Amino acid sequence: MTVAGEVQTQPISSDEDVVRVRQLVRAAAVAAKLSLVDQTKLVTAASELARNTLVYGGGGSVTVTAVDNGRRRGIQIVFADEGPGIADLDLAMTDGYTTGGGLGLGLSGARRLVDEFDIDTEVGRGTAITVTKWSR
Repeated sequence: MTVAGEVQTQPISSDEDVVRVRQLVRAAAVAAKLSLVDQTKLVTAASELARNTLVYGGGGSVTVTAVDNGRRRGIQIVFADEGPGIADLDLAMTDGYTTGGGLGLGLSGARRLVDEFDIDTEVGRGTAITVTKWSR
């Protein structure tokens, strides 16, 4: 069972790693007692963001943390890369915007699937995206 504060890190450098991220996030979501619907939403968002980390960021890492805010449990996931960064964040966050290759969700779709979404990006430095899904 995952306890609040437990942290698991996984590199993202291949398609196989994207699959591992999905498995890691699914296991953490089950341990946090997220509903099946919320598990699916979180795994779908994580899959899209892991793929983006690989394809656009040139690879990176994911950190999955069990969190507890005193009222409910959840899972926080940080995707980080040292890629080119996102030149036009407003455009990248636009519904329907895609450069192809992913699930077609884009960043805006991933944002809608989670409860909290934060993106920190700088051209030439890379991108870090933090998402959190809370139990209902």
